[in-house]
Amino acid sequence: MTEPLLRVEGLRKHFVLKKGFPKPRTIRVRAVEDISFSIEPGQAFGLVGESGCGKSTAARALLRLIEPDAGRVLFRGEDVLTAKGQALKALRRRIQIVFQDPYSSLDPRQSIGSALTEPMRVHGIATGAEARRRAAALMEEVGLPPSALDRLPHEFSGGQRQRIGIARALTVEPELIIADEPVSALDVSVQAQVLLLLRELRQRRGLSFLFVSHDLSVVRWFCDRVAVMYLGRIVEEGPAARVLANPLHPYAQVLRDASPIPDPSRRTALPRILGEIPSAANPPPGCPFHPRCIHAMPICSQQMPAWTPAPGEKAGGVACHLVG
Repeated sequence: MTEPLLRVEGLRKHFVLKKGFPKPRTIRVRAVEDISFSIEPGQAFGLVGESGCGKSTAARALLRLIEPDAGRVLFRGEDVLTAKGQALKALRRRIQIVFQDPYSSLDPRQSIGSALTEPMRVHGIATGAEARRRAAALMEEVGLPPSALDRLPHEFSGGQRQRIGIARALTVEPELIIADEPVSALDVSVQAQVLLLLRELRQRRGLSFLFVSHDLSVVRWFCDRVAVMYLGRIVEEGPAARVLANPLHPYAQVLRDASPIPDPSRRTALPRILGEIPSAANPPPGCPFHPRCIHAMPICSQQMPAWTPAPGEKAGGVACHLVG
């Protein structure tokens, strides 16, 4: 068996906050709690869940844009979390990120040409005229004219800025791209264009993706495998086709049923889900989903479910007392 491109083991991130006056109390927000998964070379891996489930925090922790509290992140066998200096710099060249909001991820005072050539200079790839030539080629590759290099971010639409963000990620020729909700801030028609671009880049350059999204239709179309997160934990993982067609975990089933299907003949009433998402600062005991689960049993509120391999699958599984 080949070594995964990326292996995440027991990743955890808690935020410690002070709240209250005049005697503030300490609150620990469990944003990411002991998650593990792996991505193979050339694979698109989806991380899905409701807003606030911790998927974006997990994605940023992989790159140490947010320093995790525990766990291991191995990229081709090298530990990202213990790397320092030039070793960390080299790893960050091989893993790049495309952010959700393309405008806030660009310096409004920096020209597009400068934004694209700066990473090349920092990583010793190219300088001067050669860097400019590479930047112009990247602009054409993402569907923008080379003349745009002399313009500023505010002169572009949201979809164009996201194309620039993708071009900037490609400047250092990465192997893995972390796409953090890359199309959620765009109009539907523009979303389709950007997704087609990402798929073309994946095929042409042999890229791997960690694709963070709450939109199951996008994940179903783009990803090979998917992990479903709830309250900082992965509750199910497996092939995207199986998880999104026949999920095992009740929460994954609710997500699947709530995803709209563009077929009027298949209209159904949206599923009802009990209660609100619990606070990550005060998660419920046992299974974190049990207060909202229509299948909850007494054991669900007492004991965290063990990770159970999915029937007939070599990798992946589900954390649910109903499966076992």
